[in-house]
Amino acid sequence: MLRILSLLPLSVTYHLGTALGSIFYLLISTRRDIAIKNLALCFPHYKQSEIDVIAKNTFRNIARVALASGINWWSSKEHIQKLIQVENLAYFEDAVRSGSNIILLAPHFVALEIGGIYLSTVSPITSVYQRNKNPLFNALTIHGRTRFGALITERQESTLGIVRQMKNGHPLYYLPDQDPGIHWHPKQSVFAPFFNEQAATWTTLSRLAKITDAIVIPCKTEILSKGKGFKVTFSAPITNFPTGNPLSDAAIMNQAIESLVRDIPDQYFWVHKRFKTQPVGVASHYE
Repeated sequence: MLRILSLLPLSVTYHLGTALGSIFYLLISTRRDIAIKNLALCFPHYKQSEIDVIAKNTFRNIARVALASGINWWSSKEHIQKLIQVENLAYFEDAVRSGSNIILLAPHFVALEIGGIYLSTVSPITSVYQRNKNPLFNALTIHGRTRFGALITERQESTLGIVRQMKNGHPLYYLPDQDPGIHWHPKQSVFAPFFNEQAATWTTLSRLAKITDAIVIPCKTEILSKGKGFKVTFSAPITNFPTGNPLSDAAIMNQAIESLVRDIPDQYFWVHKRFKTQPVGVASHYE
């Protein structure tokens, strides 16, 4: 089905996604409640009606991107490049020309996968992925992400392979902004502010940046309105990073992500329990 949908104009799947996302928003109450809770925590000054609009549009954007995901797995390099607009590419090109190791800080916006696949058509990149429980979907994901030469490492594997790949000229497309959950450990994560809420935050970015002396460039991928394509936007490299203090570095990373999210809040993956892990004695936000 997704392969057939990938042959349709993006404007068609966009509008289908609008309808499907609206239905899912009504039916999938558990994820809807998570999104609304996250938005209420992160935007306490917003009215409930404003939060509801962002949450509903988040579901619509998730559905729009999901229906277009066949593009990631089967469309040609030329077709993908035609669909993508790029903003502030000079930040990335300048880092490449300097010969520096590069980490692209790519938070969980709903269209992040096609952003990474697009980048693999213009540069050798490496990334980390979470194995999917569905073998077919897992195989399709690996195929889609690596078919233009990108390298990927499973999340549970050692970071040594990633370090070697970076030092061999592969910028890292890195997605470190989800809750560690059962993997939380004080040596690998800290509680740092994210939209003024304490969030369990991986410290891997600062460690990798230190080990590889990498430039860290925030970037986001968004789906454009009415099926006009996608846009990858690079931000200025994070300065004076890492600091050597894991908590400070985690806060700097979260602040950079927060800045990107504020630009397009209805395209961030709010259906994830970002604040699930809390310090001992602190009640869950999701009960």
